[in-house]
Amino acid sequence: MEFDITAPTARLATAVADVTRLLPTRMVEPLLTGVVLTAASDGVLVSGTDRERGLRLSAEAVSHVDGAVLVPAKPLAETLRTLDAPEVRLVCEGSRLAIRTPQARFALPLLDIAAHPGVARPPARVGSVLGGALRAALAPVAAAASRDDALPVFTGVRIAAEGNRLTLMASDRFRLATARLPWTPLDDASIDVLLPANTLSDILRRIPDSAEVGLHADVDCAALTWEKSSLTTALLATPFPNTDRLLSVIPDTTAWVDADALAGAVRRALPFTGPHGLVGVEVCDAELRVRGVDGQNGESEETVKAIVDGGRPQRRYQARNLIDGLKAFAGEQVRLAVPDADRRGTVLTGETRPDGVELTYLVAPSRGGNPTQHAG
Repeated sequence: MEFDITAPTARLATAVADVTRLLPTRMVEPLLTGVVLTAASDGVLVSGTDRERGLRLSAEAVSHVDGAVLVPAKPLAETLRTLDAPEVRLVCEGSRLAIRTPQARFALPLLDIAAHPGVARPPARVGSVLGGALRAALAPVAAAASRDDALPVFTGVRIAAEGNRLTLMASDRFRLATARLPWTPLDDASIDVLLPANTLSDILRRIPDSAEVGLHADVDCAALTWEKSSLTTALLATPFPNTDRLLSVIPDTTAWVDADALAGAVRRALPFTGPHGLVGVEVCDAELRVRGVDGQNGESEETVKAIVDGGRPQRRYQARNLIDGLKAFAGEQVRLAVPDADRRGTVLTGETRPDGVELTYLVAPSRGGNPTQHAG
């Protein structure tokens, strides 16, 4: 077996670490705990799969001998992470892959690459989006998804086309985030899929702002492709619930406020939000009053300037959910639309963005000391 490359250590270490995070940790199928390194004239491709998901990441490298090897992912990632040499050489030496720097040598066993299932190719391409717009839209939406696997539908991000706009949506039942952004469909193709939010979040930082990101989908899986890299993942089978009624409520009160200022006030109230983590927000004449009350730690009150139209409602929210929602509008003025019914969610929207991304974030209020009020 032949394989010989020299690569910038930090960049190769990052690519291997990202692929390793996707791989299974249990040794049910030992070969799946390995990472495939493929050397070619234009660099090295780092890839792996857990059968449900497959990731290919391109990394800069000089290939002395083209070829492909399969080695244990975790020890490779750990070794590269701890190296302080700017460059590293990976070369086959008999039944080992040697990791060499001027001062050190490490060797990993070569696994049977012929028995590895390989990383599935992306399905047919249906359109494309700009990398920067996708990152700006996907980051706050994926953060709103649930981490509880007991309800798989709420662990996903729905990606659906509406003409020349793409809509991303996720909810954990207590908040709902949506983003609309421009996309270019291929031959009037469309897409409506539900993908694992944590998988999408893991690869976001790998996508350059200037990259054209291809969207691929069929009835079983979907993929994102950019430059020489790709992520392929099986679809979540359950349909995402209809959320139109949650976002179409006519508000009784609206308030424009600096998102960072309000987020800072809520953050400072956190020590006083009690065992349920609830913060009170009262709409006043030209300000929002943020309150925290805790029987043991005391209380807090802070006002934030706002432009108010309508009534003067008071609501209680999960402080962390409200902070996450405001974080999506960092550096902007955010509009809070508060319906008259205290069980309806407050809708946050922002200003028009140069990249064409439109964000909407709904935060469910909590009644009394019960933080489990449903978003609907």
